[in-house]
Amino acid sequence: MKFRKARFELFNQLFWDTFKNYEKIKILDLGGTENFWKDQKILQSGNVDVIILNLSKEPVSTPHIQSMAGDATNLSEFEDNSIDLVFSNSVIEHLYTWDNQVLMAKEIRRVGKKHFVQTPNKYFFLEPHYALPYFQFYPKSLGFVILTKTKLSRFKKWDSKQAQQYIDEIRLISENEMRQLFPTSTIHHEKFIGLNKSFYAHNL
Repeated sequence: MKFRKARFELFNQLFWDTFKNYEKIKILDLGGTENFWKDQKILQSGNVDVIILNLSKEPVSTPHIQSMAGDATNLSEFEDNSIDLVFSNSVIEHLYTWDNQVLMAKEIRRVGKKHFVQTPNKYFFLEPHYALPYFQFYPKSLGFVILTKTKLSRFKKWDSKQAQQYIDEIRLISENEMRQLFPTSTIHHEKFIGLNKSFYAHNL
């Protein structure tokens, strides 16, 4: 929560520096949630609308937030430069393959005039999804055994189906790969004890 709060404070500053003279602002959040936005000052301004896109449509009740079903690797329902800002927080690493990550990044750059994309650093010592050191470099078969047969990850034995799903879908990204995905963007480093914990790519 500490890192998310600091991340959003940075985002707020960059956001208003960029959009302070806009009458209406449209944000597309890929993989987001209503809870993430509903108490944010950005939404309380009254001139910002947020579209939350997930694989399935989520129920929402907060004004200025709408939800839709879609695929982050194929945003064909949106025209080029039709969104003021595409936002994504810890989603692009959940796309199974590098090819899918390339597709998502291309779509973000195509539909968004601006973007802010965060992802964990592949080479940070603690893998964030399992809270285990260097888990991202274990053979998948060993990782599955650790998750399902021990309580080393988050003090629980993972359900076999959930464990396999995570092992299959998560592909962490290095800084070099982040620069390939967003070649004209600024790369900001989120640090922990002097080490790069995660990256943001943005053009705000």
